[in-house]
Amino acid sequence: MCISDRSRAGQVAAAVQSLDTLFGTARPAAVVVQGDTNSALAGALAANAYEIPLVHVEAGLRSHDRRTAEEHNRVLIDHVSDLLCAPTRGNVENLLAERVDPGRIELTGNTVVEALRQALPSAGARAKVLAEAGVEAGRFVLATFHRPENTDDPRVLGAIVAELEAIGAAGRPVLFPVHPRTRRTLSQVTGGRLADGLVACDPLGYREFLALVAECALVVSDSGGIQEETTVLGRPLVVVRRHTDRPEALADFAMLVEPGPAISLAAFTLLTDIESVHARLTALPSPFGDGRASFRIRDAMFRGIPTLSAN
Repeated sequence: MCISDRSRAGQVAAAVQSLDTLFGTARPAAVVVQGDTNSALAGALAANAYEIPLVHVEAGLRSHDRRTAEEHNRVLIDHVSDLLCAPTRGNVENLLAERVDPGRIELTGNTVVEALRQALPSAGARAKVLAEAGVEAGRFVLATFHRPENTDDPRVLGAIVAELEAIGAAGRPVLFPVHPRTRRTLSQVTGGRLADGLVACDPLGYREFLALVAECALVVSDSGGIQEETTVLGRPLVVVRRHTDRPEALADFAMLVEPGPAISLAAFTLLTDIESVHARLTALPSPFGDGRASFRIRDAMFRGIPTLSAN
């Protein structure tokens, strides 16, 4: 059985066991974990057990929704980490509110900004991706859904699909790369058929996906990372979640809605004058940093972890 087929507890346990073997034979000077995945939690727990200095990149994110596994993961990781690299001032404030030692916190920005800039295809390459997908720049909506709260219950996913179909029926084709988790429930919802205007496709590579985000009219998604990426690319986003762990995006770039009619209402509001929306957003800086987060993280590690500075 592969790790992805196991329960959450099984995934963490299997990863911790593998890391236990690795750290027992080749002890690293430090362990860096990023984000709030089960694998990040496993890395944090294994490093803590071996008393290896632990660095958490993307520290301090909070949705305050204890019903999500990611919220538990990120809180646990933060409280066993030796260096907490927080992307935004709000993330720093979250950590201070939980009484984390200020000396362990570093405001760095998020590495997503520089990673995106490096991976974003050229204009010519983006045009090729759009042609292969059968969509026109600025004329289509991009949708992604993978979170359990939206995909595990057929009624919830059905409500989301109905809204995406409504957007497509209004003349804005919706391109829908389908996550494997989503595909399992989607067949129950649609019987294998989607209305005209909603086009499902297989998951995409990162570069191809960025090409679509950069050239779409707007994005409708429940992804955390996309909430950051759209701020770099200057595209509006409708976030379909109960809560968000990236409230910084809501100030200018994103609208937070729950599954149901609010999805198409938000989308149609943005699409009414989408060119002006694009012009406004592309002129704004991303709230997640200036593209130098990795340098700040490196410098903080050498300052704060004696085993690294000794080498």
